[in-house]
Amino acid sequence: MKRSKLAPFRSGLKDLLLEYCSGSSIHGVQYMGCRNRSWCERFWWMVVFAMSVGSCAFLIRETYVKWVQTPVIVSFAEKSTPVWQIPFPAVTICPQTKVQSKKFNFTEEFDGFLEMSLEERLSHNRSDEILAIMHLCERNFYRMFMTRFKFPNFTSPRNYGGIIQNMSLDMYDYLADCSIVGENLPCPLIFKETMTEDGVCATFNGLSANDLLRTEVLQSEVSYIYATDPSPHWTQESGYSAQANLSAYPFRTLGSGIGAGLFLLLRTDDEDIDYICRGPVQGFKVLFHSPADYPQISKKFFHIPMEAAVSIAIKPQMITTNPRLRDYTPEVRHCFFNHERYLQFFRVYSQDNCELECLTNFTLRHCGCVKFSMPRTNQTRMCDPDEIRCMIDAESTLMEMDLVQHRESSAEENFRANCNCLPGCTSMQYDAEITTTDFEWMNWVRSMKLSTKMIEGMQISYLGIYYKEPQFMTSKRSELYGMTDFLANCGGIMGLCMGISLLSLVELVYFCSVRPAMLWRGNRKRKRKSRKQKMEECADVCLEAMVVKSD
Repeated sequence: MKRSKLAPFRSGLKDLLLEYCSGSSIHGVQYMGCRNRSWCERFWWMVVFAMSVGSCAFLIRETYVKWVQTPVIVSFAEKSTPVWQIPFPAVTICPQTKVQSKKFNFTEEFDGFLEMSLEERLSHNRSDEILAIMHLCERNFYRMFMTRFKFPNFTSPRNYGGIIQNMSLDMYDYLADCSIVGENLPCPLIFKETMTEDGVCATFNGLSANDLLRTEVLQSEVSYIYATDPSPHWTQESGYSAQANLSAYPFRTLGSGIGAGLFLLLRTDDEDIDYICRGPVQGFKVLFHSPADYPQISKKFFHIPMEAAVSIAIKPQMITTNPRLRDYTPEVRHCFFNHERYLQFFRVYSQDNCELECLTNFTLRHCGCVKFSMPRTNQTRMCDPDEIRCMIDAESTLMEMDLVQHRESSAEENFRANCNCLPGCTSMQYDAEITTTDFEWMNWVRSMKLSTKMIEGMQISYLGIYYKEPQFMTSKRSELYGMTDFLANCGGIMGLCMGISLLSLVELVYFCSVRPAMLWRGNRKRKRKSRKQKMEECADVCLEAMVVKSD
């Protein structure tokens, strides 16, 4: 009984399948449904078709995996970028000499401090200054003295950052002459003081504190940035606005070469050099960075020796991001737009700013305090000199976390990953080509028959900074595979393996849905019509029978 009911269904399904195979546009299918083919031929075409479907599925899967895992590619832009479209690099200069010896001779004071007892150190009238300057000494200083040095325990916290600011060299003491685009300007007019891990330094072309920092959450004892020039017409992501004129801040140049650069004379007084604290390498540290980055001088500085003429040709490196990538997650595109990543202490997101904040938070967690130069709130304590070793260890530990493979093993190992300091979607770096030669300025003074009394005991260095080329190649992040590209690749693979087009898929959907429905509907109409005819025939027979009976 069941077989008799299923027989029409099977017959209809077979007819539908044969109809599809005989008229399908997919290559090879028509041979499988041809009634004139033997079963051997049909089987052969079935195997070939199955292999084609398998190959097609494998290739589409590989394309999909590539689309999901690496949808973003970094490539060169179609055309070069002129240097006037980007700001001149921010330049931060830190002298190795930290204080004037006539105000505070660290070597003499520290030698005397070593001979004192712990009680004498506690009551010494210059103990705060000595301990503050110790924060600026090189790491070799700690290795030599910290093991045999006991620090006094003060009952109240010390403002070492404020002490360092008050004792540091004035810019006039080491910036002897400043010239930009061939125009001599007072150095304090273009350079502003900035607090760094190397002490108070001078920064040119950096953003102001109001534009770069969240000043409302930072402590009020120490100023981090003294720059006040607003930058309403420039952002890291958008660049200069259409309203920006040539004098817009941050400063930019119109070309390359010596005539469009920044030139400085750097001065060092012999009597101010301190070898115990700063070691045998004297001179200046110079850092080039984006105006939107807070300077971290210890990460990637150039050294300017004394009595040397140094010329630095700048080559900008800029990466931008196609706006279409905003629809992707930061983890997929491997960068953050400024609005996507909130920083506690910075208004502008960059990888360097994020890493500084990450180091600050980890140092606070590891040591219970932060370095004097790190951004902090009023409730956060500055580390004392006896905690300098802890700060050094915290920085090393944080760097080692990049090598930890299983960061889920502990909360501390997770700290680096939780910082999530991806690059900014628009970022700038500055590579440099450096040329150094002797700066025989004293011989020049003598040859000009000028008086040398005012410059005796002084060492001068020359520093020139300029763009190497008037244009540079920008890199950009863009879609490796968009939805259109993915569909086109899938269509090409299906066309290669099976000869399928979009209409072939529509045809398949038609034979799986519309065609069976129409056949079923037609079959029902035929059955209804047949039933009606039978009923009419039955009625006619009954009527004839009644007529015959009545007769």
